[in-house]
Amino acid sequence: MHIEIWSVGKENESFIEEGVRYYFQKTKPYNSIELHILQPPKKLATTDVERAKLVEEELILKRLQTQHYLIVLDERGKQLNSVQWAQQFQQLMNQGTKTLIILIGGAYGVSENVKKRANQVWSLSALVFPHQLVRLILAEQVYRSFSILNNSPYHHS
Repeated sequence: MHIEIWSVGKENESFIEEGVRYYFQKTKPYNSIELHILQPPKKLATTDVERAKLVEEELILKRLQTQHYLIVLDERGKQLNSVQWAQQFQQLMNQGTKTLIILIGGAYGVSENVKKRANQVWSLSALVFPHQLVRLILAEQVYRSFSILNNSPYHHS
């Protein structure tokens, strides 16, 4: 199963980029993974929340393919622990999922149409994090999940 993390927003700061690369390198022996930054047009800088979500929706849905399995991260989504993440990944691989998309929405979240298209909606935490930090946390959790599945000593339970 190939994993793609899609994140709406701007490019990573160098320290975030370094951390994401670090965890991706550690994940690659187990599974392929990559990050795609979806940048809305610069002229979109607006306080119109619904307009911003619609522009981002178009970016996301235009890129999404029917065979993609989509997990949206949302603060109101289902919270899973690390072992449950690993179990979910195993289940998706067992089902023959080819490409898993994990989506980090924009500053205002994602539109209802994107949520409806999602196969699952997860929450990383009840806390709110900056999007760039979520990319790093997500990269680490994907690595942790595969280390659990492969009985690596990284995860201590």
